[in-house]
Amino acid sequence: MSKSMDQSMRDDFEFDTDDDECFFQDIDLLQTQGINVADINKLKTAGIFTIKGVQMTTRKKLGAIKGLSEAKVEKIKEAAAKLSPDSEIKTGLQVAEKRKSVFKIPTGSDQLNKLLGGGIESMAITEAFGEFRTGKTQLSHTLCVTCQLSNDCYSGGKAMFIDTENTFRPERVRQIASRFDLNEENALENVAYIRAYSSEHQYEILDKVAQKFHDKNGAFRILIIDSIMALFRVDYSGRGELADRQQKLAQFMARLQKISEEYNIAVYGTNQMTADPGASLSFQADPKKPIGGHILAHASTVRIYLKKGRGETRIAKIYDAPDLPEAEVTFAISDGGIIDAKE
Repeated sequence: MSKSMDQSMRDDFEFDTDDDECFFQDIDLLQTQGINVADINKLKTAGIFTIKGVQMTTRKKLGAIKGLSEAKVEKIKEAAAKLSPDSEIKTGLQVAEKRKSVFKIPTGSDQLNKLLGGGIESMAITEAFGEFRTGKTQLSHTLCVTCQLSNDCYSGGKAMFIDTENTFRPERVRQIASRFDLNEENALENVAYIRAYSSEHQYEILDKVAQKFHDKNGAFRILIIDSIMALFRVDYSGRGELADRQQKLAQFMARLQKISEEYNIAVYGTNQMTADPGASLSFQADPKKPIGGHILAHASTVRIYLKKGRGETRIAKIYDAPDLPEAEVTFAISDGGIIDAKE
């Protein structure tokens, strides 16, 4: 294939967002309220690119940005409040209207989609936890492809993949793209990848991620973190560092939730399990529990428990969700990613 033909195919597969209505209010709008460009640029260097981003940041954190005095912070806060429609109290009907912009990304399995009410939800954090080889990373790779597929209810887009355990495999994306009859090169082109090497780096990466979502308005559909806890587990060891770990984890999860709401992005994160020493005392059937404690449990909107079945089959159970009933389904792992289990 000639280079020009290949480039043409890539151009056709690019997600055009110029005609889409901007989901967020750009931080440059602060100029209309008398905030100067220099101060707006200082906010951008701190990873704040939207009006909602200003509202989601405390005065203390804004004051820690070099060059922003207490008076300037107060002026910026007042300006953001005037511009944001979210500053007013809404009715339940108005909230329902806003939630019409929420979309679901299919998982590759009709049964798993049904369990999740359609798929992985935007403006929310979906956490999948389980032992090794239960399909957490396989679902990550499948979502890299399925997020690119458009249907009657959903417009396809790109994926952002934060890799903390060196688990991302481009060849898996190729295999899954082939299953859905997508050009393999284009499918990989639409996955933005970044490797995290420490829990601190993992948090700092979110500034780059937010900037990418801002610059490519509407192009991205999902942010994947595989896995959320791995680096926190390495960097903080023993009970003496547990409080520090949980505090940093809380900050990371809060930032994730803010990004998902700011840019209408689905967030999917994987998590590991550990033995629960108190399980035998409480007569629990399963002596294992997800790591991260209450911080991760409360921060995740939807929690899915993945277990091994027979052969390549796996079991997914709704562990916690605000609007989904507790239920479980069986799915399978194939060369083409996550699929329905055979009867």
